[in-house]
Amino acid sequence: MTTAAAPADLGVIGGSGFYSFLEDTEHVKVTTPFGDPTDDIVIGDVGGRRVAFLARHGQGHRYPPHRLNYRANLWALRSVGVRQVLAPCAVGSLIREQGPGTVVVPDQVVDRTYGRDQTVYDEPGTVVHVSLADPYCPHGRSAVLGSPDSAAPGLDLVDGGTMVVINGPRFSTRAESLWHQAAGWSVVGMTGMPEAAIARELAMCFTSVCLVTDLDAGVDSGEAVSHTEVLRVFERNIEGLKSLLMDTIARMPAAVSDADATCGCRRALDGLSLPFTLP
Repeated sequence: MTTAAAPADLGVIGGSGFYSFLEDTEHVKVTTPFGDPTDDIVIGDVGGRRVAFLARHGQGHRYPPHRLNYRANLWALRSVGVRQVLAPCAVGSLIREQGPGTVVVPDQVVDRTYGRDQTVYDEPGTVVHVSLADPYCPHGRSAVLGSPDSAAPGLDLVDGGTMVVINGPRFSTRAESLWHQAAGWSVVGMTGMPEAAIARELAMCFTSVCLVTDLDAGVDSGEAVSHTEVLRVFERNIEGLKSLLMDTIARMPAAVSDADATCGCRRALDGLSLPFTLP
């Protein structure tokens, strides 16, 4: 159930240390078939666009990565009209030259999570196979990468890379980190999956925006990172990240109906038989 609210076609999911974004907002409570999302949906205007914001971990960081209700979060955003999602998150870098203050806009993801609800199509007798060959929206990535340096003060944008998603809540061992580096991956996070996969199952465009807060254990031979340090670095860069997102929102493609959408993300369910009607 969703309370009355003007629809928002664009959504932002705030990660660790990112619990608010909009002003002059309306809070919307949503109940989904998968339970409640991690927080209320907050809807406001950004440059004439209606934008929905959701704190991924809840206010005050109530939920760790392995306990997030990814299905409810994405379903709730879709139910208020969202079809394009920007998903900033804190990550560790596997590349020494891309240290804290770097924003990586990945084009690939590797899922090393376990024990999470991976799909919205898991009822007996339900078979829905959705392609995730290219997990991130090309239009969303272009919008982020098209932002000038002045829109992201203090941040360096990197085009492309692979995010490996670990289960958490612990950080990687040095051996695991070296393994991830040897595979050629770029950053390591804890929330990128199944978030991207569920967005695709709901025919939503999804763009990850990875803010590097530390060098991962196998990159930095010094003292290992702590959650406190991650939040400290994220807080130091939060205004730059918000500025980048504001500029990106202005560059995002205009809203179109599901029937008129041409993006592959929005057409992911074409020709498939679904067991229920999406919101």
